[in-house]
Amino acid sequence: MTNKISGYSTAEPVVPIKGSNSGGVVADKAQNDPAAAAASSAQAADQVTLTSSARSLQKIEETIAKTPVVNTDKVKSIKQQLDAGTYKVDAGRVAGKLLQFESGLK
Repeated sequence: MTNKISGYSTAEPVVPIKGSNSGGVVADKAQNDPAAAAASSAQAADQVTLTSSARSLQKIEETIAKTPVVNTDKVKSIKQQLDAGTYKVDAGRVAGKLLQFESGLK
């Protein structure tokens, strides 16, 4: 029998057993055993609990997602300096950043 969602046959290996030296596989027992299918549907109320550090990471991720990619104030300031002809390039800083970048590639 072929699984309509993934196209895998139930006779094919699905997932290797972790921590096993046998190299065997685990197949979904609910597909072959009606009793296992009934038991798995009875346990449909799974629950997840997040730790405080996971919640903190989630809040940080949300904050980063809301942060704009471009600093519009800085772009506006540089455009004004370019238009006025007052923008100065610090050649030493640019060279230092190039060297830092190059050393990171090795």
